[in-house]
Amino acid sequence: MTAATHSTLFPQVPESADAVLDGLDPEQREVALALHGPVCVLAGAGTGKTRAITHRIAYGVRAGILQPGGVLAVTFTNRAAGEMRGRLRQLGAGGVQARTFHSAALRQLQYFWPKAVGGDLPRLLERKIQLVAEAAARCRVRLDRNELRDVTGEIEWAKVTQTVPADYPAAVAKSVREAPRDPAEIGQLYAMYEQLKRDRSVIDFEDVLLLTVGILQDRHDIADQIRRQYHHFVVDEYQDVSPLQQRLLDLWLGDRDTLCVVGDASQTIYSFTGATPDHLLNFRTRHPDATVVKLVRDYRSTPQVVHLANGLLSQARGRAAEHRLELISQRDPGPEPAYTEYGDEPAEAEGTARRIRDLIAAGVPAGEIAVLYRINAQSEVYEQALADAGVPYQLRGAERFFERQEVREAGIALRGAARAGGNDSLLDDVEDLPAQVRAVLSTKGWTAEPPAGSGAVRDRWESLAALVRLAEDFARAKSGATLSDLVAELDERAAAQHAPTVQGVTLASLHAAKGLEWDAVFLVGLTEGMMPITYAKTDEQVEEERRLLYVGVTRARLHLSLSWALSRSPGGRASRRPSRFLKGLRPGSGSLGVSGTGGGGSVERGLGAGAAGPRRKHRGPVRCRVCGATLTEAGEMKLMRCEDCPSDMDEALYERLRDWRADQAKELGQPAYCVFTDKTLMAIAERVPTTDGELVGIAGVGARKLGRFGADVLALCAGEVPGGTGGGDDEEA
Repeated sequence: MTAATHSTLFPQVPESADAVLDGLDPEQREVALALHGPVCVLAGAGTGKTRAITHRIAYGVRAGILQPGGVLAVTFTNRAAGEMRGRLRQLGAGGVQARTFHSAALRQLQYFWPKAVGGDLPRLLERKIQLVAEAAARCRVRLDRNELRDVTGEIEWAKVTQTVPADYPAAVAKSVREAPRDPAEIGQLYAMYEQLKRDRSVIDFEDVLLLTVGILQDRHDIADQIRRQYHHFVVDEYQDVSPLQQRLLDLWLGDRDTLCVVGDASQTIYSFTGATPDHLLNFRTRHPDATVVKLVRDYRSTPQVVHLANGLLSQARGRAAEHRLELISQRDPGPEPAYTEYGDEPAEAEGTARRIRDLIAAGVPAGEIAVLYRINAQSEVYEQALADAGVPYQLRGAERFFERQEVREAGIALRGAARAGGNDSLLDDVEDLPAQVRAVLSTKGWTAEPPAGSGAVRDRWESLAALVRLAEDFARAKSGATLSDLVAELDERAAAQHAPTVQGVTLASLHAAKGLEWDAVFLVGLTEGMMPITYAKTDEQVEEERRLLYVGVTRARLHLSLSWALSRSPGGRASRRPSRFLKGLRPGSGSLGVSGTGGGGSVERGLGAGAAGPRRKHRGPVRCRVCGATLTEAGEMKLMRCEDCPSDMDEALYERLRDWRADQAKELGQPAYCVFTDKTLMAIAERVPTTDGELVGIAGVGARKLGRFGADVLALCAGEVPGGTGGGDDEEA
């Protein structure tokens, strides 16, 4: 029997302590027997870490070495804590406390508050977002629903990193964190939020940890009482511990070292919430005499999947990479991972749906298949493709696309504009369907350029951008389609996806997939700008994106498919490149010489449903005209240089172009970016074209815009006054 053996629903409790050890591999058995002093378990994905630590606790209890009531096992989710309690009961160790950090701290706080402070514990604030909204109103700062979520997340990050409001701007700068708004403004909102909590005698979930830490620091008698109760601590997912949680753990321990931690630095993917692998990586420094056990026998995945996972991490850099574990599969060989390149995103979704349908026909249950993507906004095209293929699906960690608040609001706005028809001033002089949709959605937060950073504002923009792309594709497919036709299409799509929830293929973001596994996993959208995500700027942020892909790869037991699309929509320019993380792994991209079983798989060319014919000619990479580096971001490619490379822009010309654009936009009744975006104006001011050919060669200036605006722009570049006015066009936007 191995760690991969599935237990029955109601397994028999082991007869003795020694029987608890049956079925453990040598390293898991070593973990179970290491019951004294500090213990650090470095456990790779699929290596049976939960099995090892629950058997460790159970063996200690059954052998009389540990008292059930004296053990506190902490983890990060209620699901994980419940699973741990269930396993311990099955092993005959039912009296052990297995809780999340927050639930353990809240229990202690409720018990000791009357003694430490007096009176009743302040009311726990279930949802802090409403109080953040009130703080914003008090500070005269306007925040929409998504900005409220982002600011609330920043306050939570500040608290778990033990950052007070006054220090927030400096902490953001030091951490190279991309704040959703001006850090000084967020610091002000944070301070007001804390003031409102004090005025109303309420606490939030982060306060539960902070107040427990405060009491244990100030009241040694209470700290001693807790230490007398709990003699032994186990911490799962230790790579996700925040500085505040580590401080609480230190206070629980006191001067003892009866601690067992379990983690994998290569699965640190939540740094944006304050998690850091430093405590795991520094464990041997803090505890020089610690027992360290490495679990590398992978019982989840085939040698082919494990080989790919090892290869992915072999390219990693940074401190976490120095402590990576090379997994060894314990399963029989399986199929090679499949790499598929598609011409466009709809073809990628349709191809994925076809492969899933084939797997189901071959006997793989739909519930054992997952499609994983980087951001939730990517789900819509896969929802539609699976619905069209008749494949049941369920979303995890996100609302269905057409149930998202911003999508519902956009639908209402588009329906209203369709009813108003020519009487809607917003659509005056707007010629085609995509332009009408862009004009309507610009009132809901859509912009031609995405917002900086991640978070709810970015998610909202991505949802609206998906609707814009859908309108563009719909207009190409149905010549002469109207806004009313598009609204009807959206209604049909929404109705098709509002079927009763069934057990089906899982659609989930990579973050939401952590801790789960399936027989077949499809990793989709693996292009530069999405994996790594475009706002991952620093080396550390890029490495976290690599770890996120590693988590995705290691979710697969048997079948693994990786895919990407060269363009966004059918007929679009094939300007995208496969993720840099696949270099040396996918065939034809070089060799890494990674050890382990498994080949490199194969690359297929996916052309879409029923498509045939030659592939579009692959364009070469776009190079910076200053330093020669390969450019991957749309804005940089438009400028033909890296953002950080020196600019030779004619500032005076740029200002003249901006003034001219403002006049054009006002005359057309459209946002300025519908004439030209800032990046296009910058590119024009840098290159100062003198002919139509030079101007049309600048990204963002198509033939249609050349005809409408070309004479004016060339006149401005020549230092002359434009002689005419342009007409509306929106090709670039």
